[in-house]
Amino acid sequence: MANTAELTVDGKSYSFPTLEGTEHEKAFDISNLRDQTGYVTLDRGYKNTGATKSAITFLDGEQGILQYRGYAIEDLAAKASFLEVAYLLIYGELPTKDQYSQFETSIRRHTLVNEDMRKIFDGFPVKAHPMGVLASLVSAMSAFYSDLEGAEGDKTDLHIIRLLAKLPTIATWSYKRSQGHPINYPKNSLDYIPNFLNMMFSLPVEDYKIDPVVVEALNVLLILHADHEQNCSTSTVRLVGSSQANIYSSISAGISALWGPLHGGANQEVIEMLEDIKADGGDVAKYVDMAKNAKTTGFRLFGFGHRVYKNFDPRAKIIKKAADDVLSKLGINDPVLEIAKGLEEAALHDDYFVSRKLYPNVDFYSGIIYRALGIPTNMFTVMFAIGRLPGWIAQWKEMREQKEPIGRPRQIYTGPTLREFVSLENR
Repeated sequence: MANTAELTVDGKSYSFPTLEGTEHEKAFDISNLRDQTGYVTLDRGYKNTGATKSAITFLDGEQGILQYRGYAIEDLAAKASFLEVAYLLIYGELPTKDQYSQFETSIRRHTLVNEDMRKIFDGFPVKAHPMGVLASLVSAMSAFYSDLEGAEGDKTDLHIIRLLAKLPTIATWSYKRSQGHPINYPKNSLDYIPNFLNMMFSLPVEDYKIDPVVVEALNVLLILHADHEQNCSTSTVRLVGSSQANIYSSISAGISALWGPLHGGANQEVIEMLEDIKADGGDVAKYVDMAKNAKTTGFRLFGFGHRVYKNFDPRAKIIKKAADDVLSKLGINDPVLEIAKGLEEAALHDDYFVSRKLYPNVDFYSGIIYRALGIPTNMFTVMFAIGRLPGWIAQWKEMREQKEPIGRPRQIYTGPTLREFVSLENR
């Protein structure tokens, strides 16, 4: 017999079933709360509200655990390619050799973007933020593939392939124009990440050599960002998709949600903070002291601690090695990165940070890697979006397959009560 929770309101008692997930996370099912009691819950930011059942990602913030479809993030980052992880998230299992070959080949065949989309791109100001451009062009894809809108089965798989194949291509356009360079077309002879790097950094006047250390670092970064349970952008994708909006519109909404500095824009904030410290003389000890006295100074260190992980961010442990490898291999002499190393040292060893578990998180190290690779700060969140795309697709697909009802949060109204209308001449 299922357990129930008892709620007493106005002298009446009501029973609600309890649920337990496969990793023993417990919940009260209050789907019928308003119907039974006339009450709704108030949960600002949905911090205690489960809006769905999902079999994609498990996250335990207290224990520092992150798993995709039951696989530890540590194993996936060490042993898998990004496209293997994408397949796992979207279809539920790691691909066989034949499945992977077909999946990868399909993506290679769809990397080109319709030339008419270039006309839309050319209409944006040169200084337009790449995230705004990316969200707009992904939304525009629904117009270019309107014959497939709302389709299921094999045609949904084609939507998925197109998004995975074309998003990196579109992403590079903003970067190349910001540099005053011609855009590069994809080379389907290259693997997924080398192809992206080639589109980003190759020039028509010289050969571009793809560094395997850089490829591996990006592979790890994209895997670590591939999904993160019901975060702001993922919840946005599911909420928009619950209206049966097409996959392009839903993913575009997720990109817009990711853009915010409290979400995907955090790694950009890290580098901007480091630049500010450098501009003020580069005194790391001064800013560490300011962070310790934040109530007085108002200074906050970006890239330390995490809203969900209460102990440590498991992704940060993995990406720290990738950052160390990249900096060592490239031999970069950058004062901003030296400041980052100083802050990292303080956070890992200073009792103030250690006792409060304010360790460097994935945003801190990803910003360092992107800067070392020569990727400008306004492209950092675009890189995040490329990594998060498989998770958004998987969540959208799961939501559709589960035939979830349209999302419709409630509210506690705090505005004026009924008022008498006064005509314009008497106001």
